[in-house]
Amino acid sequence: MNTFIAIEPDRCIGCGTCQAACSEGHRKAGLQAEPRLALTFTPQVTAAVTCHQCEGAPCLAVCPVDAITRTDVAIVVDEQTCIGCKLCAVVCPFGAIHPSGTSTAGVAGLSFPTPTQPRGVSPLLAWSIGVYTCAVKCDLCSTYDPEGGPHCVRACPTNALYVRDVTALTGIRKEKMRAAAAANQIMMNRSTNLRRP
Repeated sequence: MNTFIAIEPDRCIGCGTCQAACSEGHRKAGLQAEPRLALTFTPQVTAAVTCHQCEGAPCLAVCPVDAITRTDVAIVVDEQTCIGCKLCAVVCPFGAIHPSGTSTAGVAGLSFPTPTQPRGVSPLLAWSIGVYTCAVKCDLCSTYDPEGGPHCVRACPTNALYVRDVTALTGIRKEKMRAAAAANQIMMNRSTNLRRP
C-alpha cells in the first residue's frame, strides 16, 4: 500500500486553495505550474481528485520512454523525458493524470494568436500547434519539498485533505474486516434461528 492524499468531501467547500497552492509550489520548483489535483463539483458534493499512487501503477507500466518512475515516496513524472503521448492519462483509473503545456501565445515576444479548441474538448484530445505538452500528476511534493509535505494539504482551510499512509490504511482495513466478520456472525445466527422449528 502507498501513501496518497485523501479527501473528506463533507469538509470540502470547493474554494480551489489546494489547486493554487499546488500550482504555486510546482512553479517555484521550475516545474509545470498546472495543479496536480482537480476539483469535481456535483450538486451533492465537491471533492478533489488526485493520484492514488497505485501499487500496480498502470501509468508506470504504459510509459514508452520511462518518464514515470516510482520513488520511495511517490510515483513521479520526469517532465524533461515525457514526450506527451498521453497514454498514462488514458490508462489512469482515477483520471488523475492530465497533459499540460504552455501555449506559444503565453511566451513573450510572440504576437500571433495560436489555435484554440472549443471548451467541450477533453484535455486528452486538445492540441495546439507548437505547444509541448507533458503529463502532470501528484508527486506528493516529494520531488522538491520532501520534508514539508504536500502543499495542498497544508493550504486547505477546512482540513478536508490529508495524507493517508500505510499504517493508517492497515488499521482501517482491520476495522473493516472486524465489522464484516461481526455482521457475518449476526447473519449466521439469524439464519440458524430461522431454521429451528
